[in-house]
Amino acid sequence: MSRFEIIKKEGLAKRGRFDTVHGVIETPVFMNVGTVAAIKGAVSTEDLERIGTQVELSNTYHLHVRPGDEVVKKLGGLHKFMSWNKPILTDSGGFQVFSLASLRKIKEEGVTFQSHIDGRKIFMGPEESMKIQSNLASTIAMAFDECPNSKAERKYVEESVARTTRWLERCKAEMNRLNSLEDTINKDQLLFGINQGAIFEDIRIEHAKRIAELDLPGYAIGGLAVGETHEEMYNIIEKTVPYLPGDKPVYLMGVGTPANILEAVERGVDFFDCVYPSRNARHAHLYTNHGKINLMNAKYETDDSPIEEGCQCPTCQRYSRAYIRHLLKAKEMLGMRLCVLHNLYFYNNMMAEIREALDNGNFKEYKKKKLEAVSGE
Repeated sequence: MSRFEIIKKEGLAKRGRFDTVHGVIETPVFMNVGTVAAIKGAVSTEDLERIGTQVELSNTYHLHVRPGDEVVKKLGGLHKFMSWNKPILTDSGGFQVFSLASLRKIKEEGVTFQSHIDGRKIFMGPEESMKIQSNLASTIAMAFDECPNSKAERKYVEESVARTTRWLERCKAEMNRLNSLEDTINKDQLLFGINQGAIFEDIRIEHAKRIAELDLPGYAIGGLAVGETHEEMYNIIEKTVPYLPGDKPVYLMGVGTPANILEAVERGVDFFDCVYPSRNARHAHLYTNHGKINLMNAKYETDDSPIEEGCQCPTCQRYSRAYIRHLLKAKEMLGMRLCVLHNLYFYNNMMAEIREALDNGNFKEYKKKKLEAVSGE
């Protein structure tokens, strides 16, 4: 049986099911970002279950720095550590190679960084990344890659992508080895490869063809939403997806807004993650079907309506805009928590609506309506 079953297609958009050792993932799916094994904003595992989260995403580099992946392994792996029994995806630390540019040194073996916590030197290459992710025992591990700047010179991007391919081969070999060891917690850990190439169409396409040959359980498009325009991003997705295996899920890393997600689903993407919903929530920017609202605006001071009428999230079921605004003004943690719950529910619910629209064969119509709705206010 194929791990990824495509149930329905509408154009390039796919409605699928991805089978894992920690349960089935209904796609398209938005993964809720819990960098250090927790969603920022005091959101608990029970909360994630209540708001319909299917996959939690944690960060290899951050968990390696603290509490340490060996500690997590001693405690039975990430699922046990955070008391979450559904799928978890861990990213590889590759993005930190990009975001901690001033603290890193890249070589063929891997990357030496300075820890952003205490300045100590950390070396991470494909084997180290796989070992850490194996210790964390996530459902899906991401390959270790370099994410070149979207505006990088062509020559640099070519060399970087060639190295990312060599690193991917090393990741695959190491994961196979780790999955066969006696003391490995999750011997069915899955590896997703990552397509890079900045905004050079031909480099992206060649790289997609090359990594498709490795026959991995899934593939990601990385290195987007890092400075290029939305049009450039959509163009790269459009050009690249057809060269990735059609029977494997495609994950667009770190993207994005509700509009980005709708556009990418239409272009054949199945998995998403982004810090936007939780980060925006912590700053009182909330998603609704009438556009984004800023709860700090004075007009909400005496507004006793929920964030959004008809919303089924735990926050809207019980609390008013005025109360939540007061909590945020008073710097009460509960304010952030209630906002994060609403925004994550909005995203998770939007994905459920997308899946339903694909099931019913009316995604195009749904997309048009939803785009009009989310760009309101």
